[in-house]
Amino acid sequence: MKNVYITRIAKFLPNDPVDNDSMEEKLGVINGKTSKARRLILRNNKIKTRYYAIDANGNVTHNNAQLTAEAVEALCDDSFSKNDIELLSCGTSSPDQILPSHAAMVHGFLKNGNLEVNSPSGACCSGMNALKYGFMAIKSDQVKNAVCTGSERTSSWMRSDIFEDEVAHLKEIEENPILAFNKEFLRWMLSDGAGAVLLESEPNGETPLKIEWMEGYSYAFELDTCMYAGGDKLEDGSLKPWSEYPADVWGKMSLFAMKQDVKLLAENILQKGVESMKDAMAKHNITEDDIDYYLPHISSYYFKENLYNEIERQELHLPWDKWFINLEKVGNVGAGSVYLMLEELVHSGKLKKGDKIFLQVPESARFAYSYAYLTLV
Repeated sequence: MKNVYITRIAKFLPNDPVDNDSMEEKLGVINGKTSKARRLILRNNKIKTRYYAIDANGNVTHNNAQLTAEAVEALCDDSFSKNDIELLSCGTSSPDQILPSHAAMVHGFLKNGNLEVNSPSGACCSGMNALKYGFMAIKSDQVKNAVCTGSERTSSWMRSDIFEDEVAHLKEIEENPILAFNKEFLRWMLSDGAGAVLLESEPNGETPLKIEWMEGYSYAFELDTCMYAGGDKLEDGSLKPWSEYPADVWGKMSLFAMKQDVKLLAENILQKGVESMKDAMAKHNITEDDIDYYLPHISSYYFKENLYNEIERQELHLPWDKWFINLEKVGNVGAGSVYLMLEELVHSGKLKKGDKIFLQVPESARFAYSYAYLTLV
């Protein structure tokens, strides 16, 4: 089996950063009224800036595949061009269309010759699943290199026009035309961007990171759907997909908006996260002392202190000086967040040879968790 190294890492964040006061102007006001929930949600998540693929005039500047292609292009130079890529593996929870696949569309923008493409579906873990596919392909000597990405373009799912039909319908039936909190919650949580890594079987580059191992866990067998799009959650906890609804109600129910069961999220996301983290560490016989940098993907700073407390409660100890998070500056980019954290850490100049980095990515869609353990060689 071959060793696998992250030899290059890059990002692409569209346009200028958007501060909290400018968010609603970018995404649009619903029903002519500013959101009452926005300030509460922003006060809890403590994100100060994020990026949207929307220009000053409200026009879309990039789709998801274009964001991803830009990040891939940023990996390349004269010594490694996009034409040298053997495998393209792209994860996202916000593809531009149902078909063709996300990776196929990215490949279409790159126009870099024949190669293998892989498009893992899912939510935040899809970026890690994209990385794991590349990791396994190189480890098993199927390819010599792979480019893996994580990206989101959720702004187009959060714009006010997505909800106009629902609000108009509520007015018609004389109900209060205010969005349910499970729909409004994610409007103020998510942002756009892409990260990309080059994997190779040799430790090339100035800061090669060896991928020691990767692990994944799912709790869908015991927990209901928590974050969803393209369907509606019924009272019994089951999810009814858009394809089983008449087309004329898709807009009236905002079926394609991203939604979050906030109560289910709060009850499970941290407990299962630490439980799975302990399982991954035990399987590979590492302890807290074997971690120099801990990069947890969190959707909100609301979870940071609570995650620390849950780690302590489950008898692990990860002091704050090991934590590295950049959520405040780049926002929650879902499948791309772990790439953006790692990119910033690698380019910060903080790392030294032998440092061990532990990546943790949860997704609340139906509670899955992905892990990677890296060494700077």
